[in-house]
Amino acid sequence: MLPFEVTVLGSSSATPTATRHPTAQVLNIHERFFLLDCGEATQIQLRRFKFKIQRIDHIFISHLHGDHYLGLPGLLGTMHLLGRDKELHIYSPPGLKEIIDTNHYHSKTFLNYDLNFHVLEGKSSARIFEDDKITVETIPMNHRIPCYGFLFKEKEPLRNIIGEKIAEYNIPVQQIQEIKKGEDFISPEGKRIPNSELTLPPHPARSYAYCSDTLYNESFIEQIKNVNLLYHEATFAEDKAERAIETHHCTAKQAGAIAQKANVKKLIIGHYSARYKDLDVLLNETKQVFENTVLAIEGETYKVE
Repeated sequence: MLPFEVTVLGSSSATPTATRHPTAQVLNIHERFFLLDCGEATQIQLRRFKFKIQRIDHIFISHLHGDHYLGLPGLLGTMHLLGRDKELHIYSPPGLKEIIDTNHYHSKTFLNYDLNFHVLEGKSSARIFEDDKITVETIPMNHRIPCYGFLFKEKEPLRNIIGEKIAEYNIPVQQIQEIKKGEDFISPEGKRIPNSELTLPPHPARSYAYCSDTLYNESFIEQIKNVNLLYHEATFAEDKAERAIETHHCTAKQAGAIAQKANVKKLIIGHYSARYKDLDVLLNETKQVFENTVLAIEGETYKVE
Protein backbone atom coordinates (compact mmCIF):
# COMPACT_ATOMS: atom_id res chain seq x y z
CA MET A 1 0.00 0.00 0.00
CA LEU A 2 1.36 3.41 -0.93
CA PRO A 3 2.21 5.67 2.02
CA PHE A 4 -0.25 8.10 3.56
CA GLU A 5 1.30 9.53 6.72
CA VAL A 6 1.89 12.75 8.62
CA THR A 7 5.05 13.83 10.45
CA VAL A 8 4.81 16.50 13.14
CA LEU A 9 7.49 19.21 12.86
CA GLY A 10 6.03 21.66 15.38
CA SER A 11 3.45 21.26 18.12
CA SER A 12 3.53 24.46 20.18
CA SER A 13 1.04 27.32 20.14
CA ALA A 14 1.90 31.05 20.10
CA THR A 15 5.40 30.78 21.57
CA PRO A 16 8.00 28.02 21.21
CA THR A 17 9.52 26.28 24.21
CA ALA A 18 12.94 24.74 24.72
CA THR A 19 11.56 21.44 23.39
CA ARG A 20 8.62 22.39 21.16
CA HIS A 21 8.39 24.46 17.98
CA PRO A 22 5.49 26.38 16.39
CA THR A 23 3.05 24.54 14.18
CA ALA A 24 4.15 22.64 11.08
CA GLN A 25 3.50 19.21 9.61
CA VAL A 26 4.62 17.26 6.55
CA LEU A 27 2.05 15.05 4.86
CA ASN A 28 3.31 12.24 2.61
CA ILE A 29 0.68 10.92 0.24
CA HIS A 30 2.01 8.38 -2.26
CA GLU A 31 5.48 9.96 -1.98
CA ARG A 32 4.08 13.43 -2.75
CA PHE A 33 4.90 15.85 0.05
CA PHE A 34 2.66 18.64 1.35
CA LEU A 35 3.56 21.15 4.07
CA LEU A 36 0.82 22.16 6.51
CA ASP A 37 1.60 25.47 8.20
CA CYS A 38 5.14 26.80 8.51
CA GLY A 39 5.96 28.19 11.94
CA GLU A 40 9.43 29.40 12.90
CA ALA A 41 12.22 26.79 12.50
CA THR A 42 10.21 24.68 10.06
CA GLN A 43 13.13 24.42 7.66
CA ILE A 44 15.42 23.36 10.51
CA GLN A 45 12.94 20.67 11.51
CA LEU A 46 12.69 19.51 7.89
CA ARG A 47 16.45 19.00 7.85
CA ARG A 48 16.51 17.47 11.30
CA PHE A 49 14.00 14.81 10.30
CA LYS A 50 15.62 14.29 6.89
CA PHE A 51 12.95 15.59 4.52
CA LYS A 52 14.06 16.81 1.10
CA ILE A 53 12.88 20.41 0.98
CA GLN A 54 12.65 20.58 -2.79
CA ARG A 55 10.13 17.73 -2.90
CA ILE A 56 7.53 20.04 -1.36
CA ASP A 57 5.44 21.64 -4.12
CA HIS A 58 2.36 22.68 -2.13
CA ILE A 59 2.24 24.61 1.16
CA PHE A 60 -1.03 25.13 3.04
CA ILE A 61 -1.14 28.00 5.57
CA SER A 62 -4.16 27.88 7.86
CA HIS A 63 -4.09 31.54 8.92
CA LEU A 64 -1.86 34.55 9.35
CA HIS A 65 -0.91 34.37 13.00
CA GLY A 66 2.87 34.28 13.16
CA ASP A 67 3.19 30.88 14.79
CA HIS A 68 1.70 29.39 11.62
CA TYR A 69 3.65 31.16 8.86
CA LEU A 70 6.77 33.01 10.11
CA GLY A 71 9.00 30.17 8.98
CA LEU A 72 7.89 30.64 5.39
CA PRO A 73 10.18 33.52 4.25
CA GLY A 74 13.27 31.60 5.35
CA LEU A 75 12.09 28.38 3.74
CA LEU A 76 11.41 30.15 0.43
CA GLY A 77 14.89 31.68 0.51
CA THR A 78 16.52 28.31 1.21
CA MET A 79 14.65 26.73 -1.70
CA HIS A 80 16.03 29.52 -3.89
CA LEU A 81 19.61 29.11 -2.64
CA LEU A 82 19.43 25.36 -3.23
CA GLY A 83 18.63 26.01 -6.89
CA ARG A 84 14.91 25.43 -7.05
CA ASP A 85 13.45 26.24 -10.46
CA LYS A 86 10.01 24.61 -10.33
CA GLU A 87 6.84 26.43 -9.32
CA LEU A 88 5.70 26.41 -5.69
CA HIS A 89 2.00 26.64 -4.76
CA ILE A 90 0.97 28.38 -1.54
CA TYR A 91 -2.60 28.30 -0.21
CA SER A 92 -3.63 30.81 2.47
CA PRO A 93 -6.18 33.42 3.51
CA PRO A 94 -5.72 36.90 1.96
CA GLY A 95 -2.61 38.88 2.80
CA LEU A 96 0.22 36.37 2.64
CA LYS A 97 1.33 37.36 -0.86
CA GLU A 98 1.61 40.98 0.28
CA ILE A 99 3.71 39.93 3.29
CA ILE A 100 6.07 37.82 1.19
CA ASP A 101 6.32 40.42 -1.59
CA THR A 102 7.18 43.12 0.98
CA ASN A 103 9.84 40.91 2.52
CA HIS A 104 11.40 40.21 -0.86
CA TYR A 105 11.18 43.85 -1.96
CA HIS A 106 13.07 45.21 1.04
CA SER A 107 15.65 42.40 1.03
CA LYS A 108 16.11 42.65 -2.77
CA THR A 109 15.33 38.94 -3.08
CA PHE A 110 14.57 37.61 -6.55
CA LEU A 111 13.55 33.96 -6.51
CA ASN A 112 14.64 31.62 -9.29
CA TYR A 113 11.20 30.00 -9.25
CA ASP A 114 7.59 31.14 -9.47
CA LEU A 115 5.30 31.44 -6.46
CA ASN A 116 1.66 30.72 -7.20
CA PHE A 117 -0.58 32.04 -4.40
CA HIS A 118 -4.06 30.57 -4.01
CA VAL A 119 -6.27 32.80 -1.85
CA LEU A 120 -8.69 31.06 0.52
CA GLU A 121 -11.90 32.98 1.18
CA GLY A 122 -15.47 32.38 2.24
CA LYS A 123 -17.26 30.63 5.06
CA SER A 124 -18.03 27.46 3.12
CA SER A 125 -15.79 24.54 2.31
CA ALA A 126 -14.15 24.61 -1.11
CA ARG A 127 -12.04 22.17 -3.09
CA ILE A 128 -8.66 23.85 -3.58
CA PHE A 129 -6.51 21.06 -5.02
CA GLU A 130 -7.01 17.88 -7.01
CA ASP A 131 -4.77 15.51 -8.90
CA ASP A 132 -5.05 11.89 -9.98
CA LYS A 133 -4.55 10.62 -6.41
CA ILE A 134 -6.17 13.04 -3.94
CA THR A 135 -8.47 15.98 -3.32
CA VAL A 136 -7.99 18.78 -0.77
CA GLU A 137 -10.85 20.79 0.72
CA THR A 138 -10.84 23.72 3.11
CA ILE A 139 -12.46 23.33 6.52
CA PRO A 140 -13.60 26.77 7.75
CA MET A 141 -12.51 27.35 11.37
CA ASN A 142 -13.86 29.84 13.93
CA HIS A 143 -10.84 31.90 14.99
CA ARG A 144 -10.06 35.59 15.59
CA ILE A 145 -8.99 36.03 11.97
CA PRO A 146 -9.85 34.05 8.82
CA CYS A 147 -8.62 30.51 9.39
CA TYR A 148 -8.99 27.19 7.59
CA GLY A 149 -8.30 23.55 8.23
CA PHE A 150 -7.67 21.13 5.39
CA LEU A 151 -9.21 17.79 4.47
CA PHE A 152 -7.04 15.46 2.39
CA LYS A 153 -8.94 12.60 0.78
CA GLU A 154 -7.47 9.77 -1.24
CA LYS A 155 -9.34 8.93 -4.42
CA GLU A 156 -10.71 5.41 -4.71
CA PRO A 157 -7.66 3.28 -5.59
CA LEU A 158 -7.59 0.99 -8.61
CA ARG A 159 -8.09 -2.72 -8.16
CA ASN A 160 -4.98 -4.88 -7.64
CA ILE A 161 -4.22 -7.18 -10.54
CA ILE A 162 -3.02 -10.66 -9.59
CA GLY A 163 0.48 -11.04 -11.02
CA GLU A 164 0.11 -14.73 -11.86
CA LYS A 165 -2.96 -14.00 -13.98
CA ILE A 166 -0.96 -11.76 -16.30
CA ALA A 167 1.23 -14.67 -17.32
CA GLU A 168 -1.58 -17.23 -17.20
CA TYR A 169 -3.72 -15.33 -19.71
CA ASN A 170 -0.85 -13.56 -21.48
CA ILE A 171 -2.42 -10.18 -20.79
CA PRO A 172 -0.82 -7.36 -22.86
CA VAL A 173 0.77 -4.57 -20.83
CA GLN A 174 -1.43 -1.94 -22.48
CA GLN A 175 -4.58 -3.61 -21.12
CA ILE A 176 -3.49 -3.90 -17.49
CA GLN A 177 -4.61 -0.38 -16.58
CA GLU A 178 -8.13 -0.99 -17.90
CA ILE A 179 -8.36 -4.25 -15.97
CA LYS A 180 -7.32 -2.39 -12.79
CA LYS A 181 -10.22 -0.01 -13.48
CA GLY A 182 -12.63 -2.97 -13.48
CA GLU A 183 -12.75 -4.15 -17.09
CA ASP A 184 -12.92 -7.85 -17.97
CA PHE A 185 -10.27 -9.37 -20.25
CA ILE A 186 -11.10 -10.85 -23.65
CA SER A 187 -8.49 -13.43 -24.67
CA PRO A 188 -7.27 -13.71 -28.29
CA GLU A 189 -9.58 -16.76 -28.58
CA GLY A 190 -12.56 -14.62 -27.60
CA LYS A 191 -12.99 -15.98 -24.07
CA ARG A 192 -14.13 -13.43 -21.49
CA ILE A 193 -12.21 -13.60 -18.21
CA PRO A 194 -14.21 -11.79 -15.46
CA ASN A 195 -12.45 -9.02 -13.61
CA SER A 196 -13.15 -10.70 -10.28
CA GLU A 197 -10.88 -13.56 -11.33
CA LEU A 198 -8.07 -11.23 -12.36
CA THR A 199 -7.98 -8.70 -9.55
CA LEU A 200 -8.31 -8.19 -5.82
CA PRO A 201 -10.28 -5.33 -4.24
CA PRO A 202 -8.30 -2.15 -3.46
CA HIS A 203 -7.79 -0.85 0.05
CA PRO A 204 -10.47 1.64 1.14
CA ALA A 205 -9.71 5.29 0.36
CA ARG A 206 -8.07 7.06 3.32
CA SER A 207 -8.49 10.58 4.68
CA TYR A 208 -6.76 13.08 6.97
CA ALA A 209 -8.35 16.17 8.50
CA TYR A 210 -6.13 18.97 9.81
CA CYS A 211 -8.12 21.29 12.09
CA SER A 212 -6.11 24.32 13.06
CA ASP A 213 -6.91 27.12 15.52
CA THR A 214 -10.57 27.40 16.39
CA LEU A 215 -13.17 27.88 19.05
CA TYR A 216 -15.14 24.73 19.80
CA ASN A 217 -17.04 24.38 16.56
CA GLU A 218 -19.39 21.60 15.46
CA SER A 219 -20.13 23.13 12.06
CA PHE A 220 -17.59 20.95 10.23
CA ILE A 221 -18.39 17.63 11.91
CA GLU A 222 -20.28 16.28 8.89
CA GLN A 223 -17.39 17.21 6.61
CA ILE A 224 -14.85 15.22 8.64
CA LYS A 225 -17.20 12.34 9.47
CA ASN A 226 -15.40 8.96 9.64
CA VAL A 227 -11.97 10.26 8.63
CA ASN A 228 -9.13 7.87 9.32
CA LEU A 229 -7.03 10.42 11.18
CA LEU A 230 -7.95 13.80 12.67
CA TYR A 231 -5.52 16.41 13.96
CA HIS A 232 -7.27 18.93 16.18
CA GLU A 233 -5.82 21.74 18.23
CA ALA A 234 -5.99 21.28 22.02
CA THR A 235 -4.33 24.40 23.36
CA PHE A 236 -5.63 24.31 26.94
CA ALA A 237 -6.75 21.98 29.70
CA GLU A 238 -10.34 22.23 30.90
CA ASP A 239 -9.49 24.51 33.83
CA LYS A 240 -8.51 27.15 31.25
CA ALA A 241 -11.78 26.91 29.33
CA GLU A 242 -12.49 30.63 29.74
CA ARG A 243 -9.03 31.46 28.41
CA ALA A 244 -9.73 29.19 25.44
CA ILE A 245 -12.85 31.20 24.64
CA GLU A 246 -10.99 34.52 25.01
CA THR A 247 -8.31 33.43 22.55
CA HIS A 248 -10.60 31.48 20.19
CA HIS A 249 -9.02 28.11 20.96
CA CYS A 250 -10.15 24.70 22.17
CA THR A 251 -9.54 22.63 25.26
CA ALA A 252 -8.28 19.07 25.01
CA LYS A 253 -11.64 17.73 26.14
CA GLN A 254 -13.39 19.71 23.41
CA ALA A 255 -11.05 18.24 20.79
CA GLY A 256 -12.06 14.80 22.03
CA ALA A 257 -15.73 15.74 21.72
CA ILE A 258 -15.25 16.71 18.07
CA ALA A 259 -13.51 13.39 17.36
CA GLN A 260 -16.26 11.46 19.12
CA LYS A 261 -19.10 13.27 17.35
CA ALA A 262 -17.39 12.86 13.96
CA ASN A 263 -16.74 9.14 14.59
CA VAL A 264 -13.13 9.44 13.45
CA LYS A 265 -10.83 6.45 13.76
CA LYS A 266 -7.96 8.20 15.52
CA LEU A 267 -7.22 11.65 16.95
CA ILE A 268 -3.95 13.58 17.28
CA ILE A 269 -3.99 16.61 19.58
CA GLY A 270 -1.46 19.42 19.39
CA HIS A 271 -0.89 23.21 19.46
CA TYR A 272 -0.11 23.07 23.15
CA SER A 273 0.14 26.18 25.30
CA ALA A 274 3.71 26.73 26.49
CA ARG A 275 2.41 26.57 30.09
CA TYR A 276 2.20 22.74 29.88
CA LYS A 277 5.47 21.01 30.65
CA ASP A 278 3.69 17.67 31.18
CA LEU A 279 1.35 16.99 28.26
CA ASP A 280 -0.33 14.05 29.96
CA VAL A 281 -2.86 16.42 31.52
CA LEU A 282 -4.08 17.26 28.00
CA LEU A 283 -3.95 13.66 26.80
CA ASN A 284 -5.84 12.32 29.80
CA GLU A 285 -8.60 14.91 29.49
CA THR A 286 -9.05 14.11 25.80
CA LYS A 287 -9.18 10.37 26.47
CA GLN A 288 -12.05 10.90 28.89
CA VAL A 289 -14.11 11.64 25.79
CA PHE A 290 -12.25 9.87 22.97
CA GLU A 291 -9.98 6.98 23.91
CA ASN A 292 -8.05 6.54 20.66
CA THR A 293 -6.08 9.77 21.07
CA VAL A 294 -2.34 10.39 20.84
CA LEU A 295 -0.16 13.43 21.39
CA ALA A 296 1.49 15.27 18.50
CA ILE A 297 5.16 14.60 19.22
CA GLU A 298 7.73 16.35 17.06
CA GLY A 299 9.57 13.94 14.79
CA GLU A 300 6.91 11.25 15.12
CA THR A 301 5.17 9.94 12.02
CA TYR A 302 1.52 8.87 12.18
CA LYS A 303 0.07 6.58 9.55
CA VAL A 304 -3.32 7.35 8.05
CA GLU A 305 -4.96 3.92 8.07
